[in-house]
Amino acid sequence: MANPHPALMPIAPRPETVFVRGRGSWLWDSNGRKYLDFVQGWAVNSLGHAHPRLVAAIQDQAGELINPSPAFFNQPMVDLAHRLTDASAFDQVFFTNTGAEANEGAIKLARKWGALNRDGAYKVITFENGFHGRSLATMSASAKPGWDVLFEPKVPGFVKVPFNQLDAVAHAIDDQTVAVMLEPIQGEAGVLPALPGFLEGLRKITAGRDLLLIFDEVQTGMGRTGSLFAYQHYGVTPDILTLGKGIGGGVPLAALLCKERVSCFAHGEQGGTFNGNPLVCAAGLAVLDTLLEPGFLASTRERGRYLRTGIESLAARHQLGGVRGAGLLLALDTTAFDARKLVESAFERGLLLNAPRPNCLRFMPSLVVSHGEIDCMLASLDEVLGHQRQMG
Repeated sequence: MANPHPALMPIAPRPETVFVRGRGSWLWDSNGRKYLDFVQGWAVNSLGHAHPRLVAAIQDQAGELINPSPAFFNQPMVDLAHRLTDASAFDQVFFTNTGAEANEGAIKLARKWGALNRDGAYKVITFENGFHGRSLATMSASAKPGWDVLFEPKVPGFVKVPFNQLDAVAHAIDDQTVAVMLEPIQGEAGVLPALPGFLEGLRKITAGRDLLLIFDEVQTGMGRTGSLFAYQHYGVTPDILTLGKGIGGGVPLAALLCKERVSCFAHGEQGGTFNGNPLVCAAGLAVLDTLLEPGFLASTRERGRYLRTGIESLAARHQLGGVRGAGLLLALDTTAFDARKLVESAFERGLLLNAPRPNCLRFMPSLVVSHGEIDCMLASLDEVLGHQRQMG
């Protein structure tokens, strides 16, 4: 595909379409064409496009203070940190710009803790098909197919084991192991959930061996699975938690949360010019306060059930595979259908979907998607599947 905008590095196979406006579950391109968005920036726009509360928070804060430097406290930073610790099992927060940066911070924190408490232990056990970001360390921690040969040499110290296999974890632990790190639901792998017993077993193993347990909730956090954080959904509390994507509702905000006993960074060991600036933290407050309103997460769970039921009905009609995931993070096994061709065909019909794997469609609508919009998506996807079947 030719690059229609040569001033931009071609880092993704983007269509020529240029989006110019968004409202709720809908986007409009520069030609005025309307699209139903079930990707939402890869689960970034938790409240949809241009949510009034989010827009007002950003506008109001922009007129007051954007960035006084992370060398000083600012009120939205302080308020958001307290709101997150009050709503979670964690004691302290470090704000970052991206989920990869939050995960990088989690790795650094674990290794510093190992240096202080575990005689220099530094190895982190991660999982096959896991995805933690695109910085050099987070790519080294990930096990996305094909990444093992990119940007060599990798950062050492990451041991990959099969997902959902406790015995493999136990056998991988040695005296240099400091932590186990995973996504409760592997998003880029095709929305593959950790089994509840697996997470419970990991908590028992790590606690028994004095290791840290790190949950990467960049995709599953902030209401995406129907609870504020996925660890609450599973009933297993890690020592370190990372958030990103939905926490800012579309602006670059992420966070590293930890228990006080794990918080061991010395001054100057962690930072960032834009980290915790008042503009993005004001956005984060608007998102979090909306999610914590009475009934909001219950309504998200109900929308998730409605979406799952609709996809399952569609799958039965077209003889597709199962539906995986939780809340409003779901995936459909497309079996013989090429999921990426389905995405292209859906785009031509004004529907935005995502195919993380060749036989998997991923659904990540806003947390306020309506039943009518879900019905519209299902009708469009039904047409796409019917057309693809006719094409053979």
